Amino acid sequence: MASTLSLLILLLTFSHFLLIVQSSENPDFEALVAFKTASDPSKKLITWKTGTDPCTWDGVSCVKDRVSRLVLENLELQGSIEPLTSLTQLRVLSLKGNRFSGEVPSLSNFTSLKLLFLSHNHFSGEFPVTATSLSRLYRLDLSYNNFSGEIPLTVNHLPHLLTLRLDENQFSGLIPKLNLPDLQDFNVSGNRLSGEIPRTLSTFSESSFRQNSFLCGAPLEKCKAEPNKPGSEGAIATSPLVPSSETPTTTTTVSSSPSTMPTTTPTTTNPKSHEKRASKMSPIVLIAIIVGDILVLGIVCLLLYCYFWRNYSSKSKERKGLKLFESEKIVYSSSPYPTQGGFERGRMVFFEGEKRFELEDLLRASAEMLGKGGFGTAYKAVLDDGNVVAVKRLKDAQIAGKREFEQHMEVLGRIRHPNVVSLRAYYFAREEKLLVYDFMPNATLFWLLHGNRGPGRTPLDWTTRLKIAAGAAQGVTFIHNSCKSLKLTHGNIKSTNILLDKQGNARVSDFGLSIFNSPSPIGAGGRSNGYRAPEVTDGRKQSQKSDVYSFGVLLLELLTGKCPSAVESGGSGGGYGGGMVDLPRWVQSVVREEWTAEVFDLELMRYKDIEEEMVGLLQIAMSCTAASPDQRPRMSHVVKMIEDLRGVEVSPCHDTAGSVSDSPSLSEDACVGTSSQ
Repeated sequence: MASTLSLLILLLTFSHFLLIVQSSENPDFEALVAFKTASDPSKKLITWKTGTDPCTWDGVSCVKDRVSRLVLENLELQGSIEPLTSLTQLRVLSLKGNRFSGEVPSLSNFTSLKLLFLSHNHFSGEFPVTATSLSRLYRLDLSYNNFSGEIPLTVNHLPHLLTLRLDENQFSGLIPKLNLPDLQDFNVSGNRLSGEIPRTLSTFSESSFRQNSFLCGAPLEKCKAEPNKPGSEGAIATSPLVPSSETPTTTTTVSSSPSTMPTTTPTTTNPKSHEKRASKMSPIVLIAIIVGDILVLGIVCLLLYCYFWRNYSSKSKERKGLKLFESEKIVYSSSPYPTQGGFERGRMVFFEGEKRFELEDLLRASAEMLGKGGFGTAYKAVLDDGNVVAVKRLKDAQIAGKREFEQHMEVLGRIRHPNVVSLRAYYFAREEKLLVYDFMPNATLFWLLHGNRGPGRTPLDWTTRLKIAAGAAQGVTFIHNSCKSLKLTHGNIKSTNILLDKQGNARVSDFGLSIFNSPSPIGAGGRSNGYRAPEVTDGRKQSQKSDVYSFGVLLLELLTGKCPSAVESGGSGGGYGGGMVDLPRWVQSVVREEWTAEVFDLELMRYKDIEEEMVGLLQIAMSCTAASPDQRPRMSHVVKMIEDLRGVEVSPCHDTAGSVSDSPSLSEDACVGTSSQ
């Protein structure tokens, strides 16, 4: 018994010794202990115990046994943050809501830092100039401290900066001319700044500059002209300290001649000399009045012209849109050959349970063009009864014959799923083919990601992106499993074909039309080339595995915020660098260099605690974009992997991957006789 007890004590001692050795091997351990000793008199850092792994302490996150993230907020910590400056692998540092004081020490060791939050403390001294050397910095928040002095122009050395919060300090002087193209969150209110606001910052709201008594310019009040500016010769020069109502009895007339000294004249002057000056100045005054009247009259005429032209152009645009829709569709739909035999008049074919309307109702509807794709043009049509549908005109589709077309439409029309845009009806005539879908009122994923990238844009948050990814995956999976004998494919997965319904759920559109592709290996549309699998680009047939590749590119687009189409270095499409390269290859090259964080959209850097989910989705996307089709997962597996990231709920009524093939919405009978894809 005694020997067993001795052995147990020996094992416990040895394990404790191993923990001490392991913690001492962490190069950041001593810095953290020194920081706790100096800054935590209230003993708030309870889990920071000697002999334990520092990577398990509260507020500490590690990558490869190095501290990469330190978040210690509202813990009454105090003193200096000097001991933390040796954490050279730190990427996120947040010390908000504490009692740190004194000047900020040199931050030049934080070469990997991306987020720095020091707000609501008692820091003093000048702006920490070493922060401007952190070229990877996205967020800098120094608000609610006691910083003073001027804001340095070297802030322009932070090219990726998204947030600059300097409000509620004691900064003074002019605001420098900042040139930060990605800046989205800027605030210098509650300081002692003066002068004119730079034009590069005038797009921010008035609240960003409030409580600075001597600031002027947009968006605040316009700066007043100084009395002695060039061009104000001949004006009455008065002291800015003397109110206009208390003008002294003597005034100084500033002569227009540089050689003439100012003379002091009494307030009462000779009337004749006053008349002489008045008559001498009258031509100039007269000309100024005439020019002013002409300018005012011209401005009024211009405003009236713009007002009436806008009303006229909007009405003309509506009429033009209607005529465009009619000219493209009526031409062929009402039997263009009434006297000739052998031509069958087309008819609207509705699927079971759908509300029916006549072709003429569709042609009378007011129409708005939604966009052009590889298979034709899509319109929003508002019927007389108020119903709204989306109509796609198949213009460039290669259709073998009426029977094949109708059989394929029967298959597509029976697909019903919360994440798929339903096909409600179709029309077939010799020269005209129309598809009628549910209309989705919200924007496409393409617009949400890439539209309005300037100031005032509402970024697409991470939770929404993840929900869209899961919903789109569910929709594609359902399409793949709907008709197993045919192995249906979508064939054209891209962000413009992911729509959002009223509830914000992702809906997959434009599915099943790849059977009508032209023989050209480029296929439908230049924009979709960046989504195409290597085997399809080489001329091989679309398959479900090529859909998986396209979906993987879609996930990369969600993660990076970049357009997938191949672009040249520095081009407007995203500029990946290194010549012509597509999105998957660019991501792979960045990940190989172990700079995985560099691939993510800058707009995602504002959100906390999502890095693991982003990396997880990135791994899913990279497995989907494997060069070999056999190495790509099935879409049902992709759905499961995405939902495992955060237990994402796509829709309260969505089917599971295992049950989609048994859906009563589409029976195997609908597959019989339809040409294979």
